[in-house]
Amino acid sequence: MTETTAYDDFSGALRDRLGRTVTLAPVDEDNWRAVADVRPRDDQRGHVAALAARYVLLSLREEVWNSLGVLADGEVVGHLMWGRDPTDGTYWIGGVMVDAECQGDGVGRAALRLLLRLLAERPDCREIRLTYHPANRAADRLYPSLGFVPTGEWEDDEQVVVLRPHDG
Repeated sequence: MTETTAYDDFSGALRDRLGRTVTLAPVDEDNWRAVADVRPRDDQRGHVAALAARYVLLSLREEVWNSLGVLADGEVVGHLMWGRDPTDGTYWIGGVMVDAECQGDGVGRAALRLLLRLLAERPDCREIRLTYHPANRAADRLYPSLGFVPTGEWEDDEQVVVLRPHDG
């Protein structure tokens, strides 16, 4: 991946299991510190970064990823990022992290559903891919439930899964 295309309409919202309104927001001057401070549970650190700050820096430095803050009732509770591979047009999702205190509330599911909807609306979106370590139990339950299926490919020690938003 070497290029992304800006997309700024993150106006959609869904609710989590607690009834909070979950929205996505670009990382900006007002929220970057709160997004950077998002941290997973200790037992997840073998599968994701210790802080979302790593993902925010990737977005700023590599010009590949677009970082988004995940908000629940206006409070930053997570991070995710997306990018587009210009060589084949595939969209990728990465850096999915919900703060340890908010996990299990449906925030991550709602945020991903919002992002999937936004990406699927793009006329050039044929595939959305992501990778995750199969020992990450939360990811192993979440991604298949959203329609992602294994491709048979692996990147490092993570399996690649794909969603084709316009298939059946």
